[in-house]
Amino acid sequence: MVKYLDLKKINDSFEPELSEAVARVVRSGWYLFGKEVETFEQRFARYCGVGYCVGTGNGLDALTLIFMAYVSMGRMKAGDEVIVPANTYIASILAVMRAGLKPVFCEPEWDTCNIDPGKVKNLISVRTKAVMVVHLYGRVCRMDEISRTARKNGLLVVEDCAQAHGAVYQGVKAGALGDAAGFSFYPGKNLGALGDAGAVTTSDKDLAERVRMLANYGSSAKYVHPYVGINSRLDELQAAVLNVKLGRLDEDNERRCRVACRYMKEIKNPEMVLPQMATETDAHVFHIFTIFTPGRDRLREHLEHYGVQSLIHYPIPPHRQGALSAYASLSLPVTERIHREELSLPMSPLLTDEEINSVVTAVNTFNG
Repeated sequence: MVKYLDLKKINDSFEPELSEAVARVVRSGWYLFGKEVETFEQRFARYCGVGYCVGTGNGLDALTLIFMAYVSMGRMKAGDEVIVPANTYIASILAVMRAGLKPVFCEPEWDTCNIDPGKVKNLISVRTKAVMVVHLYGRVCRMDEISRTARKNGLLVVEDCAQAHGAVYQGVKAGALGDAAGFSFYPGKNLGALGDAGAVTTSDKDLAERVRMLANYGSSAKYVHPYVGINSRLDELQAAVLNVKLGRLDEDNERRCRVACRYMKEIKNPEMVLPQMATETDAHVFHIFTIFTPGRDRLREHLEHYGVQSLIHYPIPPHRQGALSAYASLSLPVTERIHREELSLPMSPLLTDEEINSVVTAVNTFNG
């Protein structure tokens, strides 16, 4: 079986440093607000090219805290609108709603699956205060056009970078392309912890300070709580793991791109639509390698028969989820087609040539 993602194999490749880092934290007796978190926040801020990084408990909280902070600072208020991509994981939209804001769904471009900058313009109203972009599958959105639209209309730009660690757009890394960004370090990410973890990146000092307070019960000092906050903190153990892995992120992303190049060069099945290579240097880090076909479910069975594991990202679009039933009447044909036809092939920096050959052969022999 060619696994979709072999996490044990990936983590084993960081040994013995990974186990040594974990043991160091366990022996230290210090598990929150320590040197590991401080070191990671400083290193990741430098890596992304921003002034500040604030560790959080997970990626959803990172995004939620950004919007909570803007509301707390008076930059937004309850009921304000945030334009969001219709084609995304539901967490992106939940973050907006958790902060008391209203998501406005924007269709993606078919060729990139990312939010369509041209359609963003048509959704701006007097209540619109921000645009959230999701660099889906590891591909950066067309940020030049989105940023121009945002500046022209006085809108904030928030990045969901949960799948885009290390991606670069026109010389700028994801996480530094908007006013603030939320990252997830879920174990399967390009930069993954050994459990839930996340971070906010920004060059806005006031925002970073407010996010840090809100993430710690709204506390400005011990037992002093000027704001209504939550409990969402990056712990020392996960920070130590991330410190080990960060140093190899660019190398691993390059390996992912080499796997993707082989897929795109060698998969010749005319029933498949493959992702287009990003024209901007390093603008795709292939967290997920997607292919599209009307026979998606039959293809998945075919791959399983050939010993190739695959996943669907995602089978049900957000506006068709029961949790978002208020949006069920929306007509979003591009989003619905993506969710109907998308299939994700095995993707890992450690895939062997033999495993890649097996995937290519299995896809090429499919006849829907």
